[in-house]
Amino acid sequence: MNLLNGKNGIIFGALNDMSIAWKTAEQAHAQGAGLVLTNAPVAMRMGAIQELAAACDNAPVIPADATSTEDLEALFQGAMDHFGGKVDFVLHSIGMSPNVRKGRHYTDLKYPWLQQTLDVSAISLHKTLQTAMKLDALSEWGSVVALTYIAAQRTFPDYNDMADAKSLLESITRSFGYHYGVANKVRVNSISQSPTMTTAGSGVKGFDEFMSYSESMSPLGNATGEACAEYCVAMFSDLTRYVTMQNLFHDGGFSSTGVSTEVISKFVKD
Repeated sequence: MNLLNGKNGIIFGALNDMSIAWKTAEQAHAQGAGLVLTNAPVAMRMGAIQELAAACDNAPVIPADATSTEDLEALFQGAMDHFGGKVDFVLHSIGMSPNVRKGRHYTDLKYPWLQQTLDVSAISLHKTLQTAMKLDALSEWGSVVALTYIAAQRTFPDYNDMADAKSLLESITRSFGYHYGVANKVRVNSISQSPTMTTAGSGVKGFDEFMSYSESMSPLGNATGEACAEYCVAMFSDLTRYVTMQNLFHDGGFSSTGVSTEVISKFVKD
């Protein structure tokens, strides 16, 4: 369909083929986009991003720690040098919690780890947007999408301090979305995806069971990572140019369902 023909973008966070960022890069490339791929240096050593780059017409891979404004400046400048112009879209697919990784309960967090969670998973979006604005790196009517989760609005006990990070991420989406819209008609949105079996998601306690529950609660079932990638492409395209400052639920209807007959049936006595 060539929805992104002539557009160029930066994809953060493609670790391996389980990553939504990886699938989004594939979809964006298939729709005609030029790409620059990036991830934190430590994540790049763990993943297979060079394989993805090769599949996307040898897209450049520029390492960047999204918590470092110096790295972000080098990333955006490198992308503009490669494209020969400004960037049209950005995917922020970044999330990490040392408290979750180390099994700390939400009522017994290590606060330096919480600060790291907020910096990596949320404040990095502000740093990305602020850096892009200062460098005038994003095209007019450009699109920035950040991936989030409904735990920002509702309590999921085992999602831990990542829920706080996603709440902050969505607030930054709205606040910076206003300022960037006024300044250059750049739109900023977040997509709240169904639970998806990614490397990050699989680290959450009880994830398999929750995926089954969510599938039972969602009228359309859980949205796949591939479907989320397609939604991201739609948000990068000109078809959604007046959508901004929104948290968009891509979850098969889970976010609007109080209870499903399938779940209720499990509590019916024989």
